[in-house]
Amino acid sequence: MNQPPNTPATTGRRHAVHGFEDLRQLVERGTVTTVLLAVPDMQGRLKGKRIGATQFLDRVAADGSAMCAYVLATDVDMRPLDGYALASFDTGYGDVALLPDPDAVYQLAWMPRTALVFADAVGHDGQPVGVAPRQILGQQLTRLAKRRIIAQVGLESEFVLCHDANTDAEETGHRGIQPVTRSNLDYALDHPRVMRRYVEDLEECLAGMGRPIEAIKTESAPGQIEVTFPYGDPMAAADTHLLFKHAARIIAEGSGMVPTFMAAPMTGVGSGCHIHLSLIGDSIPLFAETDGKMTELARYAIAGLLDVLPHLALLYAPTPNSYKRLVPGTFAPVNFTWGRDNRTCAIRVTGRGDGLHLEIRLPGANANPYLALAAVLAAVQHGLDHKLEPPRPCIGNAFKETGAPAVPSSLEEALHALQNSPLAASTLLTPAGVVHYTNAARHEIAAHRTAVTDFDLRREFATA
Repeated sequence: MNQPPNTPATTGRRHAVHGFEDLRQLVERGTVTTVLLAVPDMQGRLKGKRIGATQFLDRVAADGSAMCAYVLATDVDMRPLDGYALASFDTGYGDVALLPDPDAVYQLAWMPRTALVFADAVGHDGQPVGVAPRQILGQQLTRLAKRRIIAQVGLESEFVLCHDANTDAEETGHRGIQPVTRSNLDYALDHPRVMRRYVEDLEECLAGMGRPIEAIKTESAPGQIEVTFPYGDPMAAADTHLLFKHAARIIAEGSGMVPTFMAAPMTGVGSGCHIHLSLIGDSIPLFAETDGKMTELARYAIAGLLDVLPHLALLYAPTPNSYKRLVPGTFAPVNFTWGRDNRTCAIRVTGRGDGLHLEIRLPGANANPYLALAAVLAAVQHGLDHKLEPPRPCIGNAFKETGAPAVPSSLEEALHALQNSPLAASTLLTPAGVVHYTNAARHEIAAHRTAVTDFDLRREFATA
């Protein structure tokens, strides 16, 4: 389980490659010949371009590059969609500039002679694109810095590893793909060879990139794996999460497998992306307990999370599938509760002494980590601003707590909560940001509304 360090970690990002000068040395030695210039899209995927390493260093590192703005205004199928101010047929689908981040340079251990550099999107006015996920998280980190507070986060991500024997998986709708294991391997240390080799390769590649895994464990669902990363800077944590998913897919492909990061990959199975959070001020853990009592700031943070996160579900549960995980009996929360070491609550207080921290259990495996982290940090700061006090902690089964606000049960409910919440616009998104992400949700709902599913066919094909 993810635990914060007993002493605050440095806020500087530590990578295997330290900026463009280190990258130049790798290029001169022939160790790196290609640079992937990458931007996180709305769905939390890496998008960008392959650029020759010399070209990148000689021109792109200083001058940047460009991409069509629709990458930040589209759905999972990369369709041009209406309703976006950033990119549409009415705007001509113009470009945004890509400004490489010298503090986010990685040599990829799973792709030969390749480095990846994260970039930030910049508009024609020279300002960062406000609806870009990396920018939304950056704004919350800037707000925290003004308080002289540093956030330390550790992400705990679950996914299901499957055999990929079907070469036409996309054409067949991924039918027939089976998990690599069938039995309950929760906390097991005797794994089948195929899973053991995969896990070893994943550990080695991420360590070789300079972002080592803290722990890996198998879960109770068939083929389910949980990967936990050490505490660190939230932006670096989100960047690492996308690199981890990239590595997980490429390593699996080489072994005839495929991972899925769906929140509910199978009926009755949920995969989460839990956020472990600590706050540091003047090198002091601000959530540290004394004589078993939480600090005021810890209480304010919990209260802020419970007050704001009901309005922001769209940002940590972004698809209809997200809500098929948030049901009783899947170790996912169904109401906005908190409790001490209670995995049935939305907010779990865990750890002791200086290691006391919060685990936010709401995001699913399909959450965009930048948006989920931004929502959490915005909610915490709302609690600090207003010195909110939380309700009584939940003791026992939170699924039976009838007085607590319910987690939205559908994307439609989450959409309604965000677009009708003045609190959301004031704590996290600008009014333009609310329009941008509610528009995305409406397109997602429309895409699902008329689609005929396998369940429809099984339920009605022969009985209607």
